[in-house]
Amino acid sequence: MPLSDWELWACASTVLENHGVEVPVHVAEQIGALALKGDDEGIRTWQEIAKRIVELQAGADVRRH
Repeated sequence: MPLSDWELWACASTVLENHGVEVPVHVAEQIGALALKGDDEGIRTWQEIAKRIVELQAGADVRRH
């Protein structure tokens, strides 16, 4: 069952908080592991989380300036 939009945002926020500057590596590792398993739904989920992470980071950059 796919995650709701709210759940995807919550995941993105948590991943960003827990991994900081290492977020790209963590996301890539997760997607890579899922690709090896052939888990297309899991890959799509992490891609959606990654999109939200980028938006959160962009919003943080705007607030800093």
